[in-house]
Amino acid sequence: MTTDSSEPAPRRRRRWPRVLALGTAVLVLSVAGAGWWFYERLDGNIRTDTRTANELKKYEAERPVSVVRDAQNILLIGSDNRGGKGNGKYGQDTGTQRSDTTILLHLQAGGKSATAVSIPRDLMVDVPACDQPDGQRTRPRLTQFNWAFEFGGAACTIRTVEKMTGTRVDHHMIVDFSGFKRLVNAVGGVEMCLEEPVDDDDAHLKLPAGRQVLHGEEALGYVRARYSIGDGSDTERIARQQEFMGSLVKKLQSNGVLLNPAKLYPVLNAATSSLTTDPGLDSLKDLYDLVRGVRDIPREKIRFLTIPRQPYTYDKNRDELVQPDADRLFRQLRLDRPVAVSRTVTVSASGARKAGGHGSHQGTTAARGICG
Repeated sequence: MTTDSSEPAPRRRRRWPRVLALGTAVLVLSVAGAGWWFYERLDGNIRTDTRTANELKKYEAERPVSVVRDAQNILLIGSDNRGGKGNGKYGQDTGTQRSDTTILLHLQAGGKSATAVSIPRDLMVDVPACDQPDGQRTRPRLTQFNWAFEFGGAACTIRTVEKMTGTRVDHHMIVDFSGFKRLVNAVGGVEMCLEEPVDDDDAHLKLPAGRQVLHGEEALGYVRARYSIGDGSDTERIARQQEFMGSLVKKLQSNGVLLNPAKLYPVLNAATSSLTTDPGLDSLKDLYDLVRGVRDIPREKIRFLTIPRQPYTYDKNRDELVQPDADRLFRQLRLDRPVAVSRTVTVSASGARKAGGHGSHQGTTAARGICG
């Protein structure tokens, strides 16, 4: 009796390894399945701008060629499209849109540096003849830069930038108001330091002076505010946009977002769902390869500049290039040479910067300010 009652125990012990192996396999497959689902969802968020790609092919013969292998130029376009929830208060959505913010991002070959050059929306430029979605064709004209996007979308904007700089645009990304707000909220807001209170009816923004964290709506209002802050120029607004971008990058790096899957997924979901890109960047893998190529660039090698500009001769409310400074900058980017920064701006402890003078590149100096 004693011998018979003890026989089942070894069989139960022998079954445990099989149960553990089966449970481990189920867990691994579940995690892999969830990972694949997340990847597919994020990958599917990205919209492909095939129209721009097809349009640029028609003008390939007139476009500049790349001079340095492995260097990349990416045009980042912030669209002022007012469609979408909560965006109507920034103006009526008439079905047209202009580029609210445009940045030419140059990534030096070998991942040595990154230079982001802001192009003022009020800059007077030669916009080429462009094809419109309805099949009509605009005439070439001298006009303010942000009209290029309304005339012929991203393709017209890219051709305008290439004509002005002589630099080949390899890729482009378009982000609208809603996407910007989602991204800021996904990182938990961005800290800024305001030296003066802000009260701007047009931007629907009212903020006290001092250090504070700006979330979606407030952040959008802050980077769009113009006439109620500083001298009301687009140049100062660009400086604030660059300040905000620097603080956003700092938040991503310092808050452990890139190494924490729980924090990273909401950020990636917000970023990918707000992006429209060319076919060369329209997958999660393409974007990952891009980020991997620049993540090790030292912070001091990441520069935010503004094209050298000054008030337009015939209209002080518009801008024009300062020469030969502008052509010198374009040549440095085209040949993938280090950009010489002629003047600097101060940076507060939170990343906020005071704008430099007209017609000069802008760099960064040691942090200081009232919030320091």
